[in-house]
Amino acid sequence: MKIYTKTGDDGTTGLFGGGRVSKDALRIESYGTVDELNSVIGIVRSAKPPKALDEILHQIQNDLFNLGADLATPYDVQNNYISRVQAAHIEKLERSIDAIDAQLTELTNFILPGGIPAAAYLHLARNVCRRAERLTVSLSKEELIGPFVITYLNRLSDLLFVLARWANRLAGEDEVKWSKD
Repeated sequence: MKIYTKTGDDGTTGLFGGGRVSKDALRIESYGTVDELNSVIGIVRSAKPPKALDEILHQIQNDLFNLGADLATPYDVQNNYISRVQAAHIEKLERSIDAIDAQLTELTNFILPGGIPAAAYLHLARNVCRRAERLTVSLSKEELIGPFVITYLNRLSDLLFVLARWANRLAGEDEVKWSKD
């Protein structure tokens, strides 16, 4: 099978379930940004984080692939191949946030993104996740999307923040507090 199809040479792309849309459509921007987020998490994993962190990131990558497929499929299209984001996905993120946050010192200041490479890239992933969330909110104003997609992205950005802090803690790296000076 060839990697190129030439079907997108006119500036359109196909959706799961049929239909073609412009490559700059909000739906494409949304799931394209989810794909970008998945790539950033791949960069985090290439920094060889501790096994427990890497396992969480591996699961997130799988979930993001499913989320991208969910967003690439109009909500009214039935497709047994597509796994839609469910409340259980959000609950899993929340359990991870709670378990990891319990191991961290309480935040009393804003912190600057950085630390070890894995943590710095997790902060970048959080920012890409927030952009995916904003685009998906815009998409939801124009088209029907799954009821849990925006909440999933919101909670995932929280988890990525906690994971960045945890990565630094596991490495013995101090967080840099923001100073208004």
